[in-house]
Amino acid sequence: MTEADSRPETATRGEEKFFLIIVIALALVAGIGSWLAVAAFSARETVRGIPPDKARQLVNFALTNSAGAEVTRDAVRGKILIVSFLFTSCSLTCPEVTKRMAEIQRLTAGMPDVRLLSLTVDPRSDTAPVLAKWGLRFGADTNRWHLLTGEQDQLHWVIGTSFLATETNNPFNSMPGNFAGTDRIAVVDRRGNLRAFFDGLRVETPAVVAAQIELLRKEH
Repeated sequence: MTEADSRPETATRGEEKFFLIIVIALALVAGIGSWLAVAAFSARETVRGIPPDKARQLVNFALTNSAGAEVTRDAVRGKILIVSFLFTSCSLTCPEVTKRMAEIQRLTAGMPDVRLLSLTVDPRSDTAPVLAKWGLRFGADTNRWHLLTGEQDQLHWVIGTSFLATETNNPFNSMPGNFAGTDRIAVVDRRGNLRAFFDGLRVETPAVVAAQIELLRKEH
């Protein structure tokens, strides 16, 4: 084969490499654009919050915190409440939501009118000592952040009445109590009205919740 004969093959290979580079570059650009679009949408969703499925108000309750002391509805009456849901055997979403709660605790330091509540959906496993260990892991200030357990029937009634809907027809819901939206963080005003949920898996959520708290503190 002469040098002239090899030139078309060399040129073809060069064109193939150039085409491959273009395809890869376009894929990267498309991928980055999609990621940015998703991130922007998620941020907007977090900022506006998630409305409850219906009007809900915090009911009377008597539960047990991680120190073994009773916490009642009267003990938090008149406070702005930030409420999350957990079960300590959950290894994915629950630690992330609790991290958001820990950040909210930090952002609301010096606000005596704000309390944080974390209600277990699995009280048979999450006893007070178990919740104490969980709280220690995330730096919970037990004077301001109550991790609550109690009798399962009562606890599930409080959660189902005051906060979360259930998904009894969803065969893929392995959540104790069949609750939907346990990865959300609820904001409750001084009168006990559930105002909004925020996505507990988003890193932006603590700052957004803190801003919501400031608005509620200005209400009379």
